[in-house]
Amino acid sequence: MNEFELIRTYFHFSAAEESIPLGVGDDCALVDIPPDRQLAITTDTLVSGVHFPADGDPGLIARRALRVNLSDLAAMGARPLGFQLALTLPELDSDWVADFSRGLALDARDFDCPLLGGDTTRGPLAITITALGTVPRHRALLRSGARAGDLVYVTGSLGDGAGGLHCLADAGDDYLVNRYWLPQPRLEVGQALIGIASAAVDVSDGLVQDLGHIAAASGLAARLQSELLPIAPQLLARGGEARAWALGGGDDYELCFTVPPSLISAMEFALVDCGVAVTRVGQMLAASGGATGVHCVDASGNPLEPGVRGYDHFR
Repeated sequence: MNEFELIRTYFHFSAAEESIPLGVGDDCALVDIPPDRQLAITTDTLVSGVHFPADGDPGLIARRALRVNLSDLAAMGARPLGFQLALTLPELDSDWVADFSRGLALDARDFDCPLLGGDTTRGPLAITITALGTVPRHRALLRSGARAGDLVYVTGSLGDGAGGLHCLADAGDDYLVNRYWLPQPRLEVGQALIGIASAAVDVSDGLVQDLGHIAAASGLAARLQSELLPIAPQLLARGGEARAWALGGGDDYELCFTVPPSLISAMEFALVDCGVAVTRVGQMLAASGGATGVHCVDASGNPLEPGVRGYDHFR
């Protein structure tokens, strides 16, 4: 089987979309964008041994790769339009590719995000996905819109992804392992927050680090109250690292967003049908002396060292 036969065999699945006149199979895909919307584009590369275990289930690897990109769209309030895949394989293992393809097709269908083409090459195993979405023109959720006094919220529970990663080797808790492999992109929440949230980011590298992006982009500081963090019972059962993972473990792909106090009721109403819990965890503050950043405190208001500061490839 050569490269082109591989593509025809495993990657010609695509949902029929009125907005996509041409998907897989030509030099480019063609998409139509309504005049009242803007295109949101995000790319993530997942490298074997860095972003997922080399011996991981190929179907789960595929689903995780797509979902982490969809999480970026969710953080902007975007609706998925489609995605492209660049797949680098060390060798052509038909069984591996078939399982990968089935997992990818499953989530492409469930999240209404069809494959729009891409590339296949030979080399160390890596998956690069570029996801496209649309947002109402000039209304995307940005990191730079927070104001002093805005309250900080997160969706779901935190620390599960990091806890799940630590459970992989010892066949630990199924809940945590599933949270690592199959993060839930909060697409409905992001779209519902348009016009309500002042800023948003997805929690991919740890809450402290990602909230820090909002603080820096908005020229503010942020205070996190550690006792308010939503931590699942399954993670608390793992012991003392639970709170550190919740603050800085990463791999959660929940949303962190800020809301002006005057819009809290509007937020609660907008999210009623999303079926996702949201928790207030802190507040945005004026940057003292121009110093932006995130300050963690315990229940008594005393400074708290997070322990884990989030992932950085080059740290």
